[in-house]
Amino acid sequence: MARVTLQQLNKVYGGTVHAVSDLDLQIEDGEFMALLGPSGCGKTSTLRIIVGLETPTSGDILFDHARVNAMTPQQRNVAMAFESYALYPNMSVLENLTFPLEIKRVDAAERNRKARHIAAILGIADVLDARPGALSGGQQQRVSLGRALIRDPAVFALDEVMSHVDSQLKFRMLSELSRLHRDIGGTMIYVTHDQMEALALADRIAVMRDSRLCQVGTRNDLYHRPADTFVADFIGEPPINLLPATVRGGDGPVTLTAQGGLEIFPDAAAARALAAANIDACLVGIRPQNLRPMTAAAAASAETTSTQQALSGVVELAEYLGETMALTVRCAETVWRALAPAGFGARAGDAVRLHYAAADVLLFNAESGKRIASADS
Repeated sequence: MARVTLQQLNKVYGGTVHAVSDLDLQIEDGEFMALLGPSGCGKTSTLRIIVGLETPTSGDILFDHARVNAMTPQQRNVAMAFESYALYPNMSVLENLTFPLEIKRVDAAERNRKARHIAAILGIADVLDARPGALSGGQQQRVSLGRALIRDPAVFALDEVMSHVDSQLKFRMLSELSRLHRDIGGTMIYVTHDQMEALALADRIAVMRDSRLCQVGTRNDLYHRPADTFVADFIGEPPINLLPATVRGGDGPVTLTAQGGLEIFPDAAAARALAAANIDACLVGIRPQNLRPMTAAAAASAETTSTQQALSGVVELAEYLGETMALTVRCAETVWRALAPAGFGARAGDAVRLHYAAADVLLFNAESGKRIASADS
């Protein structure tokens, strides 16, 4: 196991294409770190630099306190599994699994024991005698993953390893991979574009965009305290509601006025942050999960606290999602997404009120996209 430190890491292809820009990141010994972002953001290039498959244009990679820039993957003692399976077609599954240990001259009995243990965890114990060509894509992916996990490396590097696994099997494998990490305590770096995978597995998540690091934090950090509008929009499903608003203070409480005169009330901490920022316009964000829809009739008889506000609107679309309903609601000249219980009675055309807590209102600078926050928020 090892602590991995990236210092001012840059990777430029062809002299003009920046794949990684000024990246500083520390991954603790034994930590499960996810590199999350859309295609082309630089996460795979970062991983390939860490394991030694790419040479950085500038910057340093440290394993513990040792600089490893000039070391090969073998010298760095890393284990890798990638989206492409790279299995040996003329070997059985068992032989593919044991091959890394054979190279290290591990005893045959020990190789066989470890391979069967990993195969049982990954659900491929019944195909150990088969060749890769006879396996499904999901099975081949698990063999590739198993070949990385069977070693005792300083760092596990996993790149989009769930990409060819169906949703039911993915759920099981996420659970198994999380348990495996707890059991072995290894340093794992997991590249994915799927926020569900990152949120389910990682101790911390590094969100990347356009070759740069946007934010590093726990799932709670990213969800409740996103650094900017990109992170706020990328994390969470359905995506966050983001609307432009003007800021009005004066002698009374701070209010935010969106298009059509719709008023939104932030809490005291957000109001202080707005005052410190000294701006007259911002972006307002409220997650659909934090909007509590009520029919107009129910809202009329409900009591609200001083920390709860409401937006009045009309349902444009109600989508049944099994355990929940996703509502699209027009409030004045703005459109909001909200989640309601599956049995929620409103249909398209019905009047509703969307209740929210003032503490759930997130504010962002309209120009930079950075979150506006005081020290206590």
